[in-house]
Amino acid sequence: MDSSFDVVATRKQFPALDKSQIYFDNAGGSQVLGQVAEAISNYLLSSNVQLGASYPVAQQSTDLFVKGKAAAATYVNASPAEVVLGPSTTQLFRNLSLALWEHLTPGSEIILSKLDHEANVASWLQLASWRDLTVKWWGSPDKHNPQLDCEVLKTLLTDKTKLVACTHTSNILGTISPIKQIAETVHTIPGALLCVDGVAYAPHRQIDVEDLGVDFYSFSWYKVYGPHIAMMYAKQSSQSYLRTLGHYFKGTNNLEDLLGLAAANYELTSSVPVVCQYLSQIPWNSIAKHEETIQGFLLDYLRSKDAVQIYGEPTADASKRVPVISFTVKGRSSRSVVEEIESTSNFGFRWGSFYSNRLVQEVMGLDPVDGVIRISLVHYNKADEVKSFVRVLDEVLGA
Repeated sequence: MDSSFDVVATRKQFPALDKSQIYFDNAGGSQVLGQVAEAISNYLLSSNVQLGASYPVAQQSTDLFVKGKAAAATYVNASPAEVVLGPSTTQLFRNLSLALWEHLTPGSEIILSKLDHEANVASWLQLASWRDLTVKWWGSPDKHNPQLDCEVLKTLLTDKTKLVACTHTSNILGTISPIKQIAETVHTIPGALLCVDGVAYAPHRQIDVEDLGVDFYSFSWYKVYGPHIAMMYAKQSSQSYLRTLGHYFKGTNNLEDLLGLAAANYELTSSVPVVCQYLSQIPWNSIAKHEETIQGFLLDYLRSKDAVQIYGEPTADASKRVPVISFTVKGRSSRSVVEEIESTSNFGFRWGSFYSNRLVQEVMGLDPVDGVIRISLVHYNKADEVKSFVRVLDEVLGA
């Protein structure tokens, strides 16, 4: 366990963790910092007016919104002109796809990953249908530990490629994709753009979009200890490929004007600096070490059971995976295992495909409804919680 990380002190900042429920479904949405709730309440009670007016409360409201957006941009090492906030990553990808209408000309090609959440697939497939695009699928021959391999990507790229969409980390596998290398590979094709879903990666590691070299990157703050709001980054130079979705009299000099559509909730945006401040106080290497330790307890146990099949990296190595751990049990439905554990304990986790149906069915070869058993941990989960879960799981599997 990393001695520089104090999980007990950390948990005190999350009011929900005082309750009896144990949260092992964090990939679906993390718990919220108490200060986030306070910031939202303060905005609604003291600054809840439309932005942009000249009277004092409106100026205060505008300032809080601007600071929220600026904090989000700084957090990913971008400028405020390169980020937009919205209701969900799914919605922001949909907006982006429509804005790329003119760039994705009939006859051009797009490459989509089969390891992705449907958020970064459905919008592109719809656009492909509307614009007569050729869709190429980037999959993996390994059904148990699928990877996004750059050598495979190279075989799919041609001079007609206009877009590649993939995930930084699968919300089922937990495996970390080599996004920087993928970006370099994509950009060997003039005019080809890379769009990355960072939702499952963001709760576990620092994001630096400039270092990654991506064109577009999106994740949801409600999975990163904050409010139910999402953000998208678009590199300034890549914004030239976008046509605006905004009103004709609005500008086109920043991503907010191009894609925002007034969808960034004001009170939620005002709370984003609180999340960024919290994350700045915890070294990310300490988070990674702590998560490596606690996921190790579960992975060690799962590897010891012949009836269990782990999906994704079977190792706890933090350089290879985050603690989103999925598995199946031979002779048991995923649903039955989850329901039996929940009937006798206070662990909250899930079974299913988690909107990654193509991965589950077409790559992993599983039933897309029953899917996998998924345990998703974050840094506020304790070692004792994971060890206790292993004991309960062992009783269920041994029954």
